[in-house]
Amino acid sequence: MEENRARRVIDALRERGTNADLAMVGTNQVGVTIRLPDGREAVWDSDGTASLEAQVMRNGMLVGFVPEIEGSADFTEEQIVDAIVRTDYDQPIATQRATAPPPQPALPVRGGLLRRFMEGFRYR
Repeated sequence: MEENRARRVIDALRERGTNADLAMVGTNQVGVTIRLPDGREAVWDSDGTASLEAQVMRNGMLVGFVPEIEGSADFTEEQIVDAIVRTDYDQPIATQRATAPPPQPALPVRGGLLRRFMEGFRYR
């Protein structure tokens, strides 16, 4: 996923109350990390492919995954947010719920003004 797009997706997820953050997995490899309530983390789209999929990790160990979502290579940012929110992580092979759960109270945007200074005003 392109970095600026990932940041917009993260901001939209945090507005819905989803604990999302930027995943920097390598040089020019960026994804979205979702922190799950039980200590697991879902790392979305960090492998550089166009389609949307995720690995679910606990303490650095793979404990599950979200298979590639069909047609996700052409998703808009709103569709990406919807797919991430609708994912049910309860099984090792995650599935998509028919409807998204209701939004929770919004979480603050990570970094705010300091984020712009630290990263050189390079994104919008």
